[in-house]
Formats: sequence, C-alpha cells, structure tokens
Amino acid sequence: MASGSGSSEYDTGQLRRTPSRRMTRQQTMVEPPLEEAPDSELVPSSLASIVPILRVANEIEGQNPRVAYLCRFYAFEKAHNLDPTSSGRGVRQFKTYLLHKLQKDEEENERRLARNDLKEIQLFYQLYYDKYVKEGPERKPEEMAKHYQIASVLYDVLKTVAHGKVDDEIDRQAKEVERKKVHFGPYNILPLHVSGPAPAIMELAEIKAAINELRQVENLPRPSVRSTSNPHQRVDGSLMPEDGDISVNDLLDWLGLTFGFQKGNVENQREHLILLLANMDIRNRKHRQYSLLQNDTVSYLMHKVFKNYYSWCAYLHRGSNINFPNNAETQQLDLLYIGLYFLIWGEASNVRFMPECLCYIFHHMADELYGIIGNVHLASGGYFEPSHQGEKSFLQQVVTPIYQVMRKEVQRNKGGTASHSRWRNYDDLNEYFWSNDCFKLGWPMNFEADFFDHSVVMHPKTERRDLVVHGRRKPKTNFVEVRTFWHLFRSFDRMWIFFILAFQAMLIIAWSPSGSLTAFFDPDVFRSVLSIFITAALLNFLQAALDIILSWKAWGSMEYTQIIRYLLKFAVATAWIIILPIGYSSSVQNPTGLTKFFSNWIGNWRSQSLYSFAVVIYMIPNILAALLFMLPPLRRAMERSNMHIVILLMWWAQPKLYVGRGMHEDIFSLLKYTLFWILLLISKLAFSYYVEIYPLVEPTKTIMSLGVGNYEWHEFFPTLQHNIGVIITIWAPIVLVYFMDAQIWYAIFSTIFGGIHGAFSHLGEIRTLGMLRSRFQWVPSAFSKRLVPVSEGERKRNEEETEVTERRNIAKFSHVWNAFINSLRDEDLINNWERSLLLVPYSSDDISVVQWPPFLLASRIPIALDMAKDYKGKDDAELEKKLKSDPYMFSAVIECYETLRDILYGLLKDDEDKEVVRHICHSVDSSIDQREFSLKFRMSELPQLSNKLEKLLKLLTIAHDDADNIESYRTQIANVLQDIMEIITQDVMINGHGILRKSSAEIRANEGDKEKLRFSDLNLELVKNKSWKEKVDRLLLLLTVKESAINVPMNLDARRRITFFANSLFMIMPNAPKIRKMLSFSVLTPYYKEDVLYSEEELNKENEDGISILFYLRKIYPDEWKNFLERINYHPKEGDSLKEKMEHVRHWVSYRGQTLSRTVRGMMYYRRALELQCFLDMAEHEAIMDGTRTSTHSKNNDDPRLQATAQAFADIKFTYVVSCQVYGMQKKSTDTRDRSCYQNILNLMIAYPSLRVAYIDEREETVKGEPVKCYYSVLVKAVNKLDEEIYRIKLPGNPTEIGEGKPENQNHAIIFTRGEALQTIDMNQDNYLEEAFKMRNVLEELDIRHGQSRPTILGLREHIFTGSVSSLAWFMSNQETSFVTIGQRILANPLKVRFHYGHPDIFDRIFHLTRGGISKASKTINLSEDIFAGFNSTLRGGNVTHHEYMQVGKGRDVGMNQISQFEAKVANGNGEQTLSRDVYRLGRRFDFYRMLSFYFTTVGFYFSSMVTVLTVYVFLYGRLYLVMSGLERSILENPTVQNSKALESALAPQSVFQLGLLLVLPMVMEIGLEKGFRTAVGEFIIMQLQLASVFFTFQLGTKAHYYGRTLLHGGAKYRATGRGFVVFHAKFAENYRLYSRSHFVKGLELMILLVVYEVYGQAYRSSTLYLFITVSMWFLVASWLFAPFVFNPSGFEWQKTVDDWTDWKRWMGNRGGIGIPVDRSWESWWQSEQEHLKYTSIRGRVLEIILALRFLIYQYGIVYHLNIAHHSRSILVYGLSWFVMLTVLIVLKMVSVGRQRFATDFQLMFRILKGLLFLGFVSVMTVLFVVCGLTISDVFAGILGFVPTGWSLLLIAQASRLLVRRLGFWDSIQELGRAYEYTMGIVIFMPIVVLSWFPFVSEFQTRLLFNQAFSRGLQISRILAGRKENDTI
Repeated sequence: MASGSGSSEYDTGQLRRTPSRRMTRQQTMVEPPLEEAPDSELVPSSLASIVPILRVANEIEGQNPRVAYLCRFYAFEKAHNLDPTSSGRGVRQFKTYLLHKLQKDEEENERRLARNDLKEIQLFYQLYYDKYVKEGPERKPEEMAKHYQIASVLYDVLKTVAHGKVDDEIDRQAKEVERKKVHFGPYNILPLHVSGPAPAIMELAEIKAAINELRQVENLPRPSVRSTSNPHQRVDGSLMPEDGDISVNDLLDWLGLTFGFQKGNVENQREHLILLLANMDIRNRKHRQYSLLQNDTVSYLMHKVFKNYYSWCAYLHRGSNINFPNNAETQQLDLLYIGLYFLIWGEASNVRFMPECLCYIFHHMADELYGIIGNVHLASGGYFEPSHQGEKSFLQQVVTPIYQVMRKEVQRNKGGTASHSRWRNYDDLNEYFWSNDCFKLGWPMNFEADFFDHSVVMHPKTERRDLVVHGRRKPKTNFVEVRTFWHLFRSFDRMWIFFILAFQAMLIIAWSPSGSLTAFFDPDVFRSVLSIFITAALLNFLQAALDIILSWKAWGSMEYTQIIRYLLKFAVATAWIIILPIGYSSSVQNPTGLTKFFSNWIGNWRSQSLYSFAVVIYMIPNILAALLFMLPPLRRAMERSNMHIVILLMWWAQPKLYVGRGMHEDIFSLLKYTLFWILLLISKLAFSYYVEIYPLVEPTKTIMSLGVGNYEWHEFFPTLQHNIGVIITIWAPIVLVYFMDAQIWYAIFSTIFGGIHGAFSHLGEIRTLGMLRSRFQWVPSAFSKRLVPVSEGERKRNEEETEVTERRNIAKFSHVWNAFINSLRDEDLINNWERSLLLVPYSSDDISVVQWPPFLLASRIPIALDMAKDYKGKDDAELEKKLKSDPYMFSAVIECYETLRDILYGLLKDDEDKEVVRHICHSVDSSIDQREFSLKFRMSELPQLSNKLEKLLKLLTIAHDDADNIESYRTQIANVLQDIMEIITQDVMINGHGILRKSSAEIRANEGDKEKLRFSDLNLELVKNKSWKEKVDRLLLLLTVKESAINVPMNLDARRRITFFANSLFMIMPNAPKIRKMLSFSVLTPYYKEDVLYSEEELNKENEDGISILFYLRKIYPDEWKNFLERINYHPKEGDSLKEKMEHVRHWVSYRGQTLSRTVRGMMYYRRALELQCFLDMAEHEAIMDGTRTSTHSKNNDDPRLQATAQAFADIKFTYVVSCQVYGMQKKSTDTRDRSCYQNILNLMIAYPSLRVAYIDEREETVKGEPVKCYYSVLVKAVNKLDEEIYRIKLPGNPTEIGEGKPENQNHAIIFTRGEALQTIDMNQDNYLEEAFKMRNVLEELDIRHGQSRPTILGLREHIFTGSVSSLAWFMSNQETSFVTIGQRILANPLKVRFHYGHPDIFDRIFHLTRGGISKASKTINLSEDIFAGFNSTLRGGNVTHHEYMQVGKGRDVGMNQISQFEAKVANGNGEQTLSRDVYRLGRRFDFYRMLSFYFTTVGFYFSSMVTVLTVYVFLYGRLYLVMSGLERSILENPTVQNSKALESALAPQSVFQLGLLLVLPMVMEIGLEKGFRTAVGEFIIMQLQLASVFFTFQLGTKAHYYGRTLLHGGAKYRATGRGFVVFHAKFAENYRLYSRSHFVKGLELMILLVVYEVYGQAYRSSTLYLFITVSMWFLVASWLFAPFVFNPSGFEWQKTVDDWTDWKRWMGNRGGIGIPVDRSWESWWQSEQEHLKYTSIRGRVLEIILALRFLIYQYGIVYHLNIAHHSRSILVYGLSWFVMLTVLIVLKMVSVGRQRFATDFQLMFRILKGLLFLGFVSVMTVLFVVCGLTISDVFAGILGFVPTGWSLLLIAQASRLLVRRLGFWDSIQELGRAYEYTMGIVIFMPIVVLSWFPFVSEFQTRLLFNQAFSRGLQISRILAGRKENDTI
C-alpha cells in the first residue's frame, strides 16, 4: 500500500459507492490483537468517535452478522475520513487490522433478511426498533440506553448505505430515537435525565429538593451564544435552539454557558452539588418528605466552601466579591457562587494545588457574576453577552496559561537534579497570590505580567520532556529550599538553644568544686551560669544570619517589611553579642584573659549591675512570649487578626504570613503536652548530668592536669596545653549523645503515656477467645449502644422494656454478626463447620431464652446430662443452682428442650400423637415449676435419650440433603421417633406408661378398637423447609459439639478480627446516626501499574528453586487453602480438576497478595455494610425479629422496594473511585501484562457496579492541521460488560508532567469523588466488613470538637497483614504496628502533632478541596507527599485526630531489599522535608513544647539516627587519634590515671547508647497492651533470637545514609519497592549494588578503625576494656556487612554461593556504556552511584572532599609505627610514604597503559615490561628488608595504612570529576575504583563461602527466616529445596 504526502493508502472511493462488492484487496500482515480484545477496544485515541459503532457491531453480530459487517465498514470509512493520511499514532495499524477483518467478514457473512445490503439493514432496523425500542415492557435505564445507542448507530449506517435516501417511517422513528436518547445517556450516580418510572434514588425527598433548588433559573438573565464550532449552538444567538440540544435546565448550565466551562465539568459538578446539598440537608430534618431545602443547608455549605476565600480577602484587606443585589433571592445566589467555585475547581487541573490562585480566579469571576446579575436585573430575564465564549474558553483563557507557567518552571527542575532554588514549585506560585502584587495580573489576566514566564515559547511538535528552559529566572516566593543541615537549626532554633544553654549550665555546675546541683546557688557559680545569655546571643545572631543567607534568593519577591525585619533582627543580634560580653566582663570579680581585656576597655563606667540590667532587657521578649503561651486564646486571636495595629505589634515576633496563624490549642491540651515534655526534659537533663557530664568532669580535670604526653608521630602543634586534643576526643561523642538521647527519652515516655492512654481507651480488654466467651453476653447490648442508631424516645422506651429490648438488640446484632461471620467464610478464614458454630440464630419468639452461638455452648449439653445423670439430691434446687451458675449452660438446656418440642410438634401429623407430646411437655413444665423434676423423671436415662435424639436429627439432616428421595427415609425416621417416645415414656418418666395407655384408650374409643401405629404419620415435607432445617442443625450441634469447639475459629487472623471487633464495641466512639443522616463519603485509591489479579501463568511460574507463588501460599496458609477447596466444592477423589476452577484460584491467591483486587473487595465492603444497616434502620420491627434474612451473599430481602431504597442510600452515601492513571494506555496496549491489567480492572467494575475508574486519556487531535496531544480526565463505569464513559474533562496538558506521580494521579481524579468526607486508600490495603459497620460512627467525629476545633483529618489504625510471610515481614509488621497504634496515639493526644502519614486517613473533603487538596505534589521536595497534607492542614487551622476503634488492613514490604528501598525512600523524603517551608513554618510557629513534639516525631528521628551513626565515627576516629599519636599510651601508663580509671569512666556511657534497644519499647508495650505482657515478652525474646536487632541496626544505617545524602546532595526519588511475595534468592551482585555505599563501605571503614585501635593499643590496654568499649560497634559492623546475606533466602546454600560468585565476576568485568543497565555492568553502576555528585552544589562537593580527607589519618599514623621508621618523628617519614604511594600508583598506571597499547600488537614488549617491573619490585623489597629493616608486620601495616589513602583519593577524584576528566586521569580512577570494589567484594564474600561449606548453616538460616511460617505449618525446608508435592495445578 502506497503512502506519501497527503495521499491515502486506503482508497475508499470504490468502497463508498458499492459497499457490498467483494473485497479483493491483497492480504496484509497485521500483528493480531489479543484474542479476548474486541476491535472496539483497540481503537486509537484519535479515532475515538468510531468506538460506539464498533461496539454496536459486536453487540448485534450474533443476531445479524451482515449488518454487523456493514457497521464495521461504516466505522472503517469514518476512520478514513477522520485521518486520511493515517498520521495518528497507531491509526495505520488499526485501519489495516480492520480492513483485514472486513475482508474476512465479506467472504463469510451472508444476508439473512434480503438480497441486498440496503434492504437487509432496513429490515433489521425495523425489527430491532419494534422489539427493543418501541413502547413495550419496562426495562432498566441501562438496557434502554444500550438499545437507543444501537438504534442510533444503525440509522447512521442505514443512511450511509442508502446514500441519504431513507424511508419516511424509518426517518420518523430515528428522530424519535434521537429525541428520547438524551433521557438515557450515561450517568454516574443520579440518572437526572431518565424518563419513565423514576429509580428509587430519584424518589428521595432530599434529592428532589436539591434538584428543584438548582432548577430555579427562570429569573436569570440569558446568555446570548455566539456561533462557534459547537454543532449544538445556533447562529442566531438564542438560548434555546429549536433542536433543544442546549438548554438552561439549572444553575450549573447557566454558569457553564456564561463562563465557558466544559460540558463534562458542568455535568460532574451538577451531580456533586446535588449530592452535597441533599446529604447536608437531610441531617437536620425531622420529617422525611419535603420539597425545598432549608436555608441553613445552603448557608452551611457556603460557609465551608468560602471560609478560605473570606480569610484570603481579609488577609489582603480586600472586600469579598460575594455580593447580593437588593431584593435578590439570596439562596439562589448562594448556589450560583458555590456552583461557580466548584466549576472553577473542577476544571482547574494542576491549579487545584494552588488554593489561593483559585481564590484569585473566583474573586474576579464572582465579580463578573455579580456584574451580570446586577446590570441585567434578575426579574427581567433579559439577555447579556458573556465574556467567555465557547465551551473550553475558561480552560484556554485561564487555566492553560497558568499551567504553562508551571510547566516551564518544572523544566528548570531538570528531572529533579536542579537545585530547589533555581525553579518555582507549586508553593512558590501559590504564595504569589498571598500578596497584593497578584492583583497586577488583572482580569482578564495580563500575560505580560511578571508572574508569567516569557523565556521560551514551546511548540508541541518540537517540545521535549527534558528541554531546559533558559532566560531570566523568577525569584522564589517567601522561602528558599537550600540544601544544608543549617535548616535544622533555623527551623528548630529554640530547641537547639535550650539544649546548648542547658549543657553549658550543667557543665559549669559540674565543674564547680562541689559538683552538686546546689552549687547553682553559690554566687560565683551562679555568675558563671549567667554566661549562658552570651551564648544565647551568639546563637540568636547565628539564627538572624541564617535567615538572611538562606532566604537571599527570595528577596526579589518579598515584601519590604519582611526584608527590613530580617535586617533589623540581624542588627539587634549583632548589638547583643557586643553588649552582653561587655556587661558580663564588667561583673566578673578578678577578671583574667579576655574578660580582663573587656574590663579594661570599658574603663571607669564599669558597673556591677550592667550585665543584670542587660539580661533583663534581653529577656523581655521571651517573658512576653511565655505570658502569651499561657493565654492561647489571646495569642490565637492576635495571630489571626488582620487589623493593622495588631499586625504591627506582632511584626517583630512573628512576620505576617497567610498560613500558620493561630495554631494554638486549648488550655487543657496545652497543659497535657506541656506536662509530658516537662517530665521528659527533667528526666533527660538529670540523666545527662549524672550519667554523661558529671562523671566526666573529674577525669577531664585529671587529664588536663597531666603534662603533655610523648607523641609517637610528628605533632604539628606540640605546645598545646592541657591535652586539649584528648579532651576533645573524650567529650565529642558525649556531646553528640547528649543531643541525641532526647530521642530515646521520647521513646520511653511515649511508650509509658501511650500504654496508659491505650489502657484507658479499653484496648486489649478482649484479646483472646477465652475473654471473648466470658464477655460475649454483653456484646449485643454494647453493639446496640454503639452501632444501632436510637432516638431519645426509643432510648427511654428501651430502658422501660428491658426484656423486649434485649431480644431486639440480639435480633439486630445477629444480622450484623452473621454478615461478619459469612464474610470470614467468603474469605476462607473459617470453614463451614466453624461458620455454623459462630453464627447467631436470628431471633425467634418460639424460644424463651437467648440463642447464643454454638461455640459458646460447646459441650454444655453433654456436661449438663452428666450432671443430671449423677445427681442424687432430694429436690431440684441444687441441680437448678448448678445449671444457672453457668448462664450459657442454662440457656442451652432450655433451648434444647423447647427446640425439641417444636421439632416434634412439626414432625407429627396425627393430633393424638401431638397430644402425647403435649402431655409429656406439660408434665415436664409442671414438675419444673414445682421443683419435682428429679422425683418424676429418671435423669440417669437422659444420656440414652440424647443418643437416640442425635440419631433422629442426623436422619432428618440426611433426608433434607436427599430431598428427592425423602420418602425412603420415612420408616427409619418413624422407628427412631418411636424409640424416643418409648424411652421418654417408659425409661425417663416414672409415670409415663399412663400417658400412652390413656392415649391408646382414647383412640380405641374414637375408632372402635381399631389398632393404629403410633408416631408413624409424619410431615416429611417440613424437612425441606430451610428455617426448620436450621433448627435441626442447631439442635444437633448443641447435642454433639464437644470441647474442641472452644478453640473455634482456629485461624489466627479470624480470631484477631473477631476479638478486635468485639473489643471495639466497648471502646469510646460516637453514637451511630441512621444511614440517611450519616455523613456521605468517598474512597479514593491511586493505581499505576501494580498487580490487579494474578494470572494463571504468574501463579504457576516457578522461581530458580522451583517454587511457584501458588505453592508458596498454600504452604503459608494451609488452613485457608483447605477452606477454599471446601468452599468451591473441590473433590479430587471424585475427579475434580482445579483447572476448571482457575478463576477462583486466581482470586484466592490475589486476595492474599497486595493487589488492587484485594483493595477493591475490601473497600466495597462499605457498600455491603451500608445496605445492611439501611435495612436494619428501615425494616419493620417484626421483620427483624422474625428473622428476615439479609444474606451477605445475595440481596434477597423480602421487600424489593426496601432493597431498592437501601441501594439508593448506599449510592448517595458512598462512592469509590480508583484512579487508574494509565488505564487508557493499558486498554490500547499490545503488551500482554497491560492488556491483562485493563481486563482485570474492567472485570472489577463489572463485579462491583458502583465502582468508578478515573484515568488520564491521551488523545491525538488535529489543531491547525497538525497532530497535537491532548489530555483528558475521564470517568468510566461498567455497562453491558464494557466500560462506558461518564464524564470527560479536557486538561491543559499532561498533569503528571508537573508534579510527583501519585499526588497528581489523586488530584486529577478527586473531582469525581463525592460527599463531605474522603478516605484515601493505597492499593496495598484491605478492609473488613465488620470494620465497615463502624464507618458512620467514625464520620461523626468530624462534627465533634477535639480540643480547639473539629477534626479535618481522622486517623485510623492499621493492621499489617503481611506479618506472617517471614521473620523480616514480622519485624516490619511489629515496627509498623507500633507506629500506627501507640505511636500515632501519642502524637494525636496529648502531643497534638499527628499529621497524615499515608492511608487510610479520612479527610474533611470540603476543607481540603478548598485548601490545596489531600497531598502536595511539587517535584522532589514533596516526595513524601502524604505528610505534607497533614502539614498543610495544620498550618491552615486544621486538626488531626487518631481513632483506634476501627482498623484497616495494610500490606508492607516483606523482603530485605524491598524493606531497605522503602526505608531509603522514607529517609529521602525526610531529607527533603527538612528543607521544606512547611517544616520551617511549623517549627517556628508552634509553641516550644509542641515544637519539640514535632521535631522528635518527624525529621528529628532521622537526624538522631544519623547522629547515632556519627557518634560511632567520632568515637572511633577519636580513639584512632589517641592510639596513633601515642597519647592514649601516655595517659593509661600514667600512675595517676591508673588509680582514677579516668579514661574508662570517659568511655563508659558510650557503650550504653550503642545498644539502641530502647527504641523497641513502644513495640513491646503495644503487643503487651493488645496481646498480654507475657506474650509481649515472649515475642520480644523470639525476635531477638531471630536477629531482629541485626535487622534494626542495619536499617539504622539505611536511614542515616539516605537522610544525610539527601541533605547534602539531593537525589531523592520515588523507589518502587515491589509488593510481591519474596520467595526468591537475591544474588550477591544485587545485594552489593544496593548496599555497597550505604552499608558495606561504612562497615569496612569501621572494621578497619576497630582493628587499628586493637592492634596498636593492645600492648598497654586490657582486652576486657577493649571489648567493653567496642562490643556494640563490632555488632554494628557485623550487621552492616552481613545482614543482607543472613536475611537472604538460601543465602548460605553452596550452589547458590557458587552461582552468585560467577554472576558477580561477570558483572564486575562487563564494560559499561550508553544504554547498558546497572545490573549488567559494574561500570554503569559505578557511574550511576555518582549521579548525586554531578548535580550537587559547590558546597556539597567541598564537604565531600573534606569528609574524604579523614582517610588520610591512617597513613599518617601508621607510617610512624613501622619498624622501618626506627621511631623517627620527622615529617620526612610521612613524605616518603607519599612517595611510595605515588610510585605504586604510577606502576599500576604503567601496567594499565601497557596492557592497552602493547598487549595486542607488541605482546613481547609488554611481557618484558612486566618482567622488568617484577624484578624491580623484588629488588626494592630485598633492599628494604635487608638494609632498611622492613618487617613482615610492616608490610601488612603498610597495606592497612595505604588502602584508606587510595580510597580517599578515589572519593576526592569523584567529587572533582570535571577536573580529573580534563587532566585525563578519569579512566585510571575508574580502574582504581574497580580494584577497590573487587577487594571489598572478596572481603565480604569470603565469610559467606566459609559458612556455605556447612549445610547446617543453611538449614538454620531457613528456620531463622521463616519461623512464623513454620508455626503455621509451612514446610520451608521442602519449599526451598524445590521438592513439591504432586498436586500442583
């Protein structure tokens, strides 16, 4: 086929004229699509308009293939017209494929109705119209929509075939179809345009009232519509054209036409607003039927939506533009303003992250709206000319220009590599609108304004993602994110100043002669302590300097008042650092040194009071701040005030800023967290004083009093006094520990307070099955109190009718409890038998006692029978007392008796037989009443009766199961029944013969001596009755269930869920409202390309050990697998094959992974819960009490109207949107996995009809003759097993190009959510039905004040469901569980610093959608996007709470590498947080104690982790200095020191803090609280035996490395950890790549330090002292070097070790280059490891070089200890060592160059060169050994000294990469690096090789890794060996 310039390769001219001719075109090779993909789903985006045609073709193909062929032909022709040159992406391939299909169909399809195509399609159209479209039986709206769509397409095809000449009747029918079609268009929740009988949701009064309110448009002026490209608009400018396509039906339509909003946006926001109004209105209604909204409803919504706008206007001192003309309808105008804001928000795309920008846009558009309404009077209904013409005018004129600014700024970011100070992020652009300068933009916006970037004009055709934007850079706004650790000081300066001053004061006191704290009151000591104010002045000066330096690049956009404040602050700080030292020097008696100089300088005006006076003045601001701190309401009012005088007063203390004002809590909350921190600080400072500082003072004085020791190297400063180097070495680690140990004290105190709080919250009161059984009788009443909505009148009535109330409670409880138990069965956590034991019978009036679930009554009847059999008492009193002592036993006995009576009455037909039973029952009842049962009945015969009864019940059960042959059981049943009656009357009853004789006599009298068989006339039809059968089953269970039922359920997860649900009912939670009055909510889940549902191939795909996922899971969850097989009725012995049930298997596996299917199933439990609760709310009392079933499996309510209403309420209260960002791409992809994901997502929508999927659709559209990529936000649902588009809203560009992927994905979909609350759920989460029942209680928290205000974010606890996979997963699970429970509990109360840490938090949706959304999205800086939502919420006056009576499931990473990458990502995120403006503002604007809470629970934790590691370095390098300089020997051998043990005292505290076990305390406390402290201790011991300490120590290194690197150099990025099952062995090379820089290099460095410290100090130091000091450090080294291999499956298996070595050598030897991935070549990896140095700042490079210099100390120290040095201290020794070093490097370079140049062409010359070098080396070494006195130990010592030097040179070269490249040494540096990597790899690999020789090591490791799985029956030894059973699929 030819193609060329403008010509078509498909000549359709002939086809158009004769569409029925045979197609003889040559066959074309086409890549066939997947078999299951219909052609309609493969259409390229640019041909989207032909999709409906192809769908119609597929739909009717079964009815008439020829007509389907004509439809496809029409689609092909239309596609060709749309893109004649096939220039669009994928168009040529699709057209070729469709042509190929048409050729095939042309040959195969014959006409069925006529001889030609025209007649064929005419007849088919007529038939279809008559059958499906014509007035007839009522059909669902979805069905009618499909039929109208098909009829419409058929008519279009018919017109094409008939060349426009269509029969008049068909033409009339087609017009009728088009007229009615609009009433059956796609809809989301509300079918607003549907005709015919209204669905239940449209009959709800609140929905009707909201719609009526929005349709009040008659009095509005009408916009005149100009002629545009819109085919629906007329040229004459009329509002309602003749065809009626465009009409103003409501206020949203009017706003859409007036301001140029998109149709999809208008429709979306119309439904959004209707649902909001309806749900808000009904909450305050007492009556259900009404037609108008309350005024309060609209006012309340108005207040919530515009609270931020009003605040913005007041802040800028601008009047609000929400104005109302005189005599205007206020409610209508309120709705217009609300609708306008929502329409702006709905179309704003990325601008939604800029709330004040939205305020600016609304401000001007509201002014336009008021102008329209004011100028054209409302009552006149006249016309006006809108300023925005065209459907997309708002997008083009307002949103797109702002988007382009963002896009250009992001391009300056250079993919996250550029400095934050070089580009403006979302915050910078938004904060532009915090200043009155924003009004310079004007309206319409002036694109020449300074806000817009004019540097580059980008053309879509030539633009590139990595295009660098040049031109003048706009300044940052208000804040600059500079990479420096100084941000920690700047943000938390008050904390650092406090700790530094406290340290100084404690040191002064400890240094005093007495050393006691009472020395503080000594005048001299007190005067010395006052010097802390000088230190404070210095630190304040530093703070003022940092403010200027770090904000310098934002000065261009700052207000002048802020700049003046910075300069004045700096000037005042400068003045104080002059005044205070002068004043202090004047107050010192007998001054010396510097103080004397100052004293002489000030001369005669020296005064004793000057310093005190200065201090008082200096403290005035702090005193005022303290007073305001004690009056939070006053401080809050002052900060929030916009009065000029108040702003002026607050200007010095706190600059004017839009956010962060008035964040002060109420006085009670303030007292709570103040007390917490006062107690903590007292403990910390006391410990620091008595353990860290005071013990070190005396040794320090001793060491300072000694003379300077003998140096063993060349000392550059030999005259230093007081051994100052030793003092620094000793004190430096202690100082670091002092600043770090507050983190440990926080862990201790949070554990104590969190445990107390949890205990008071009733956590863990029911934690075992025994506890559940003991308290189950109170569970129904607790359920009714917490989860059943009760009005005040009902509550009083319930108190009066106790017995009736209890039965009603149990009846309602049974519905919910049984739904919960059934869900456990559906999830295969229990089997059928366990379910029957756990179900609570639906309440029945036939039984006089409460019917408890059988698991509570286990063995109660057999025990009661034994008691009765052995009873010897004279009357019944004692027996009755024994029975009633156990209420469950008493209930079981009564229930068994009454149930047996009912069964016998029902089973017997004959009246005389019934009379016998009646006589027996009367006798029993009367004897019980008279307490003569033991006298009238032989109780010893009761066991015999029980056995016979058991036999009868089993027969009845068998008969029910074999209902078709039920008559064959009649004789057996009659015989057993006769035996029972005989036993009762003859054996059990003492006078029972009389009953039978009397009855027989009556029969003979009545029937004339005719003998009749007794008890044989049976009603066997009753056996088929389901409810009667349940009675039989229950009675059988009561008689037969033994002690084993006490342990039901056996599954640990089922136990956990049951006990937690029961326990939560006794916890404090808000009362439940009725479903109709509950808050509405949405759930939003972002999804990218993760697993949706595992395919059969993935299930059975084996890893290198032969292990498949399916096999692995069957061994981990053996009980659940067995339950699953029972559920699907799989019987292998009967020939069943799992192949036939593969779909079930796929779901079973996927529900145990971290898949989207699991998440969706869990979230859709909300809907099931709502429907059931709605039934319980609305069903009649009798229906509930009579046992009307609401099965969780099917909706089989007796009343279909009730069912429809329940579904309607579920629709308006709950929406679930999954934001599948690339769903559209996956739909059209040819990749198998992508297509599978698409199909699985579609299947989820089909399975859950209320599920909605939002995605970003990329389309190619022709603009001015050129193809342009256009982007849309699209919402779809499943209709007729295909996805149907509901809304489509065009975007200004690709939204994910601007910010981080996940928040952008959430942001584009948030417009499709509904309701007042929004729950964010990640796709590795799960939910449980029983927890979903508590959702309406949780939502009530949003209306309850918690402290100062109502919550804006509700935090929920999580259960980590991946803990059982392996020991690592268990560690991670415990760590995460402690954080999401006790950790967040204490953060929320009392500390008030809980933020948003991810999911499953619930947001106040309206609060957040008007304040920037539910996350922040700026590239890199908002890497941890979730927590910034919490920061933003708090800064904007929000309140975050935490609630633990509801939990949501969550998966975590389960493998070592996954966990490490997750920790690295979080550490990266915290590094970026440290630089952020949010942390700075919170740190500066919180009060002191809340600031401490904030620091230690966010970035402070990571900084403390880094300081912990840094402490080890400082300590060991200090030891290295002491041992190499010889000062340690000199001091230790001094008799004075030996007596005082000074150095040992100095080292003692160090070891304590290296243990780090205190951080595990919260974990132990939470386990103890919820599982019991004995369990907690046991689990703690098991964790230690499983090397949990090794794991946590390793992760400490991960946190420290990535946090520090991010702060120094950047490089933070999202790390996809993968969420699969880790059943594979990670190769050595992979582990090396991951951990080389973060752990291995550091571990080897510390190991060398420890070795050097031991080797060069052993002559004078005891080994015990060495071990005492360094044992924790050796532990750290071992953890960092070998943890990845210890926790690597099969890490010590010999064959794996051999394979790893081969793989590692191959990787090391492979050459790198462009396009070669890091896992294929060491060179590529080595280059990628230096990426952060490519883009770091000069400051970062200098710091890197300075840090690298530390390695030179080894060489400097060791060379002076060599024997060859002969104790020389000359600097020449060190110089000679460098000569040797350079010589070695030159020789290596010569060999390398020789190999490159001579190895091939001059082989002989190269060999001679190597020989000469070898001879030279031997000669030199001989001379050194013989002449110079070199020894073997010197050789090894030299290696130990020179290796670190080489590494130092390597690091310096990497940091100076450009310079080294220019000098031509880069290749040599690379080869040097390769040599070092080889060496490090061998050193690390050798211990693994040695351990792999011993098979027991591998076995031990397996048990270590998978102990949890072993406890649940996992045979890991078989798994990892790959020896599988023969029952694979």
